[in-house]
Amino acid sequence: MKKAQIQLSEHFTYKKLIKFTIPTIIMMIFTSIYGVVDGIFVSNFVGADAFASVNLIMPALMILGSIGFMIGTGGSALVSKTIGEGNKEKANQYFSMLIYLLIIIGAFFTVIGVVFIRPISTMLGADESMIENCVTYGRTILIFLVAFVLQNCFQSFIIVAEKPKFGLIISIVVGITNMILDFLFMYVFKMGVLGAAIATGISQTIGGTIPFIYFVRKNSSPLRLTKTKFEGKAILQTCINGSSEMLTNLSMSLVNMLYNKQLMTYAGADGVVAYGIIMYVGFIFVGTYLGYSVGTAPIIGYHYGAENTDELKSLLRKSLKLIAITSIVMTFLAEISSKLLASIFVSYDTELLNMTTTAIRLFSISYIISGFNIFTSSFFTALNNGVVSAIISFLRTLVFQVTMIFVLPAIFGLNGIWLAVVVAEFLAIIVSSVFLVCNRKKYKYA
Repeated sequence: MKKAQIQLSEHFTYKKLIKFTIPTIIMMIFTSIYGVVDGIFVSNFVGADAFASVNLIMPALMILGSIGFMIGTGGSALVSKTIGEGNKEKANQYFSMLIYLLIIIGAFFTVIGVVFIRPISTMLGADESMIENCVTYGRTILIFLVAFVLQNCFQSFIIVAEKPKFGLIISIVVGITNMILDFLFMYVFKMGVLGAAIATGISQTIGGTIPFIYFVRKNSSPLRLTKTKFEGKAILQTCINGSSEMLTNLSMSLVNMLYNKQLMTYAGADGVVAYGIIMYVGFIFVGTYLGYSVGTAPIIGYHYGAENTDELKSLLRKSLKLIAITSIVMTFLAEISSKLLASIFVSYDTELLNMTTTAIRLFSISYIISGFNIFTSSFFTALNNGVVSAIISFLRTLVFQVTMIFVLPAIFGLNGIWLAVVVAEFLAIIVSSVFLVCNRKKYKYA
């Protein structure tokens, strides 16, 4: 007999919590890995200048892609809470409204982005050797923007639909497609950054289309795309709920731009390459925390809506313990594998390899702390408290990091840039802890 899938309404033991979230964690890691493969192909088969160009324009593209994360995380909090309150019909109307809205927004920004990609590239600091690659890569990715934002959004709603394994399967299909097309377009057909962008765009189209088709048709999940109407209050609540994720992505994009600016001053193009590698590697490690946070958010939202305070207490306590253990393991793995990870990208340049290895080792110290901050922000989003979640994200990813990017290099030189995120995460965990303590009576989770 086929074993029933885990439902949001159940009591979650450690075993059940891990079993429910592990597909989402693997999905996030796998998504990160095929992003890393993109970087490996560009760096090794197109060149360091092309790799620097892609990483220079990437933050601007991520700003637009973050709209999908905002609607996905904020909307899933609202929808799961509504399901927990027992109103599935209204939950589906909210879900449908948000997906249709996202398609409209994505199409709008596609047009704007394609028109202005060249001046945006120049503003970000692209020189003559980089500008054409920035424009080619950025414009091609923007053509697929609707699919990209849908893919980001559905990552959260698939969990609300109690189908985390389905999300994992989609991620694997998307990842394998991207890897194969990277090989064909860049290695076989020598299409350069255009090939990398087309490969990514096609895979994003698959990632956005498959869930859309699934939810349009009758299915076994609590969610389905139906007729709906636009409700300003629900849209506003979604945006507030998801504002932390939006702020995180916006802030990180801005921070990445500032990192690149500082690195051009302290280390030139090699510094930008090294930071790009850190970001690719970091996606894998941080992806573990993001996957767990995305996986648990609908559970938290459901039990908050159903007023199951005992389950909220249990979920918070178990989550903090699991993240503590994972943080130690992640940091250890990053430290011992730093040279291996760096060599995958830049084994052809000894000086750049040494710089990147040092950068990874210093940057990776942040993994011991970042998991707590990521989860705490997601926890308050799931509780439909977007304000607290946004404050944590804003301080963590913008205020603290931007300050440290300018302060620490003045004291420690280049190493200060790599340590900026470590100090920022340390300051952010103080803020996260204060909010957890101050809100414990309001939400009755402790």
